[in-house]
Amino acid sequence: MAVRAVEFGVLLRRWRASRGMSQTTLALAADSSTRHLSYLETGRSRPSRDMVLRLGEQLNLSLRDQNLLLLAAGFAPAFAERSLEEMSSARSAMEQILQVHLPYPAYVLDRHWNVVLSNAALPQLYEGCSPELLRSPVNAVRLTLHPDGMGPRVENFVEWRAHTVTVLKQQLQARADPVIQALLTEVLSYPAPRGAMALASSEGPQRYASPLRLQTRFGSVSFLNTTTVFGAPADVTLSELALEMLFPADAATIAIVKDMVDETELSAGGNPLASRAG
Repeated sequence: MAVRAVEFGVLLRRWRASRGMSQTTLALAADSSTRHLSYLETGRSRPSRDMVLRLGEQLNLSLRDQNLLLLAAGFAPAFAERSLEEMSSARSAMEQILQVHLPYPAYVLDRHWNVVLSNAALPQLYEGCSPELLRSPVNAVRLTLHPDGMGPRVENFVEWRAHTVTVLKQQLQARADPVIQALLTEVLSYPAPRGAMALASSEGPQRYASPLRLQTRFGSVSFLNTTTVFGAPADVTLSELALEMLFPADAATIAIVKDMVDETELSAGGNPLASRAG
């Protein structure tokens, strides 16, 4: 049985309500009138393509949702959705960044937190993780916090999970997504490791950012993460990709990473390129 698409007016009203905007506020921002916007929401008037794009921009919709709004109004999508393999220049740029960031971990995530590219740095960080969690596509959130993943070795599990929950909730506020909702529910169900507690100290890197603190057989390492996105993307896929890079948060981590790299290169027969081919 065919599923009826949501009408443009209904979809527009939902987005406006979710953004907490009145008809007057949105109309003024989109260079229109409250009366015309009211007619659009009730279906008494049909929007032009330009009006749909202006409304999508003022509602701060993603490229994916702007396409859906256009389709609901009877127009063709404005933004292409290609695979990463089809965007050779963008993929090449990301791969260069990943390799330059060695020996520290860096990876490209899609909108559901699945790893689509990685520099495969520091395999010692993932020792003890379930092979199921390391099977493609690897979900970065699940791998970090799952009891069969890195979760039991995350020293600041309480803080890191709280940070992750906040990010997932913000993602849901921007766009309802059943996959993200399911991931949030799953993360909230993970038990905290025995003895886990919130860090009370205000010294060190946690004064200005929450580091990921992880136990390894080399000692405790601490990483700060940064997120990079493409500016002014015109492709749906590219607009939803994020480049995550981990940086050492203290001198001890720098020293431990050096030991990890030395071990990896030694196991590769002394060839540093062999350990970094991933």
